[in-house]
Amino acid sequence: MKKFFILLKVIRWLVLALMIVVSLFALAAVIITRHQLVAELGRAIVLGTFAAVAAMLFLFIWWICRGYGVRSTVIAFAGFALLIALFYAEEDFRGWHAWQSFKHQSEAKGEKLDFASVVPPPVPDGQNFALSDVVASSYEYILDKHGHRITPSNTNVVNRLAMNIYRNDNWERQPTNSYWAKGTLTDLKAWQAYYRIPNTNSDSVMTNEFPVALEPQAPAVDVLLALSKFDSTVEELRQASKLPFSRYPINYNSDPICGVLLPHLAGTKRCAQHLALRGEAELELGQSEKALADIELGFRVIDSMRQEPFLISHLVRIAEFSIILQPVYEGLARHQWSESELVELERELAKFDFLADYQLSMRGERNESISTIDYLRRHRSYNDIGLFDWSINSGEIKLGNLISETLYALIPTGWFFLNEASIGRFHERWFLPMVEPQKHLIHPKIPEQADAALSTMHRTPENFIVAILMPALSVAELKFGYGQSAVDMARVGCALERYRIAHGEYPTSLTVLSPQFIESVPNDVVGGQPLKYRRTGDGRFVLYSIGWNEIDDGGKIGLRPSGSPDMRTGDWVWQYETRVP
Repeated sequence: MKKFFILLKVIRWLVLALMIVVSLFALAAVIITRHQLVAELGRAIVLGTFAAVAAMLFLFIWWICRGYGVRSTVIAFAGFALLIALFYAEEDFRGWHAWQSFKHQSEAKGEKLDFASVVPPPVPDGQNFALSDVVASSYEYILDKHGHRITPSNTNVVNRLAMNIYRNDNWERQPTNSYWAKGTLTDLKAWQAYYRIPNTNSDSVMTNEFPVALEPQAPAVDVLLALSKFDSTVEELRQASKLPFSRYPINYNSDPICGVLLPHLAGTKRCAQHLALRGEAELELGQSEKALADIELGFRVIDSMRQEPFLISHLVRIAEFSIILQPVYEGLARHQWSESELVELERELAKFDFLADYQLSMRGERNESISTIDYLRRHRSYNDIGLFDWSINSGEIKLGNLISETLYALIPTGWFFLNEASIGRFHERWFLPMVEPQKHLIHPKIPEQADAALSTMHRTPENFIVAILMPALSVAELKFGYGQSAVDMARVGCALERYRIAHGEYPTSLTVLSPQFIESVPNDVVGGQPLKYRRTGDGRFVLYSIGWNEIDDGGKIGLRPSGSPDMRTGDWVWQYETRVP
């Protein structure tokens, strides 16, 4: 009989432990109210479980009281509750104090950590390029002109800014893009053949999406004919580009801000592709004035997003700039730009400062992360920012995520403040010093150290969210530095061409370019030394930065196995093919 009672007590404790565990899962289920199935099951489980747990706890307290008395039991439980309360109070104060201290230190240095501080100021609607009808079509399927989300999406809106140069067919048929970084020129014959691929479903003179002539013409003529379907859109965009301001209707009051929508980015990139190919064809036909106008229109589209404090916006801008730079490069390689056009191109290129844009985007990323952590502190709704992988459509519930949700729901508020301070310190220690716009410098070694610090970071109350929210931002410095190097070399390329027009040959040194042909020759963004330059035996030149590896490779481009340029190896080079006349 004694063994029976012992077994009964063991079963009682096992049941109690099981019920407590089930109740924790149920609590997590209630927290995730956005998942209807989980929420409904969770509420039912909670009601039944809490009742069972209450009964078991009553039996537990009754059993304790038999041996020690009610007063002793109440004191023990009160002491335990007090210890828990003191723990939460101490951690809350510790976190709040750490955040306030860091905030005050940052503000004393001129830094502002609230997201509102990086939001671009409003502009008059009537002078806003981003609100023009043609540009607005890039986002009005999901956002109105006030930034309010349209639900459901308006499928009747046609994104006219996305002037696609590709057919909606097999991507393998698409011509291989030229790339100034490899010194290659656009093969318009390949584009002509691409647009003249017959429509297998019709004998019409129209291919799948683009108009073509009955008989082949000059490659550039056929390319411009194919692109002419967008002529009216380009002209409307050209008129809109005369508006002095640009601010897209982004909902900067979105809570959390990490959920903000940026639908215009896809349209602007396709627009850049269209304008670049159009400019290349115009240059082929000797229409340099038209090509310059299209290049400047592309620059205006890129500039329209410059004040956005989001890293992705500026990475897209750099990609678009590299696309638009191709006709600039080809006109220089073929000596097709006039003196006045070169002056205009260099002036427009000088407006780009991707190093300053880096600082804006990094501060935006920092403040966005802090704002997101603050959202988590206030709402404890982690699934809203995708912190956990819930399969909403399939109804799959992952055990690990349930446990994580439960634990996160119970952590002290102060730990969120600790993570806000850690995010700020990490940016202050690593990301902001990577680029110095005032000195026109980037520091390739700092990203390696930052990545190592992130990869070896141990999860603690101070950084458990930092490790999740902080992406490999160090890659951004490479792209911003490469983009700025492209700007600098293109500007110097314009100055070199002006010197060639004036003297009949390229100079032996870059020092003779300033101040007549360029105000001042920019130094290499890597290392701060003068850009490397030498004339070649064919009467051309090689201009280059020592690149990310900080090694002078003699103007040799680093290539991936696929044949595309590798920004991490070799030099960043500006040179022309010898076969170009």
